[in-house]
Amino acid sequence: LLPRAAAGTVICALALTEPEADSDLAGIRTSARQLADGDYVLDGEKVFISNAGLADSHVLYARTGEHPKRGLTAFLLPRDTAGLEVTPMRLLCDDHPIGRLVLRGVRLPQSARIGEEGQGMALALGTLEHFRPSVGAAAIGMAGRALDEAIAHVSRRQQFGQPLSSFQATQLALAEMATECTAAALLVQHAAQLLDSKSDALGSAAMASAMAKLAATEMAQRVVDRSLQLHGGSGLLAGSPIERLYREVRALRIYEGTSEIQKLIIARHLLRPAKT
Repeated sequence: LLPRAAAGTVICALALTEPEADSDLAGIRTSARQLADGDYVLDGEKVFISNAGLADSHVLYARTGEHPKRGLTAFLLPRDTAGLEVTPMRLLCDDHPIGRLVLRGVRLPQSARIGEEGQGMALALGTLEHFRPSVGAAAIGMAGRALDEAIAHVSRRQQFGQPLSSFQATQLALAEMATECTAAALLVQHAAQLLDSKSDALGSAAMASAMAKLAATEMAQRVVDRSLQLHGGSGLLAGSPIERLYREVRALRIYEGTSEIQKLIIARHLLRPAKT
């Protein structure tokens, strides 16, 4: 499956979030009970699942034990599995494929289990650590586009007999936007390098990953908002590039861990007792 996913011939999805379990993974209630023949029967519901309806398979996390952390297990769930219902959900950025998975008596062979029972929490957290810089990279892309749109607009838009770009306030705004974009990009690159090298230099990779997502997504929100402000009323026109960016950028501060969760991860690493 992995070579085909890397080649883009199949689409995969991560099925973590539930109606009562998003930031709190220990709150997952989708159940997986093992039968005498070794197969598992899964029941539950997942929501806000990216690529739902498009994905050929899902990495789904379910509860195989009562312990909040050691009771989670990961499974590979194919799209055409009997008992799986997929329905779309609409978001503010409604061109993002997202949906709800409902599992009613879904039966999976033991070979569909990823790792051992109880390893789900560690697998999920490790996956999120790698996803967070990628969300940061998406944020940088959106912010960079917003900056480009702002530069183009203020260069051609005339006010009081001169282009908006000639006003000092406009120039100050552009300088701040560009500086924030570059700073966030360096932080994302740093986190990606630590994850690739499995290095703990200059703080753990987990903390760098959280910092990268926090800084880049919060930055992108500010830069896109500032770009829309520079556009004035034209930035609010439905279908314009900046209007679309304004809708799409908001979700980045929520999925793969909210900004508040990233701050808690960073603080936990900062306050961890030093190893002797």
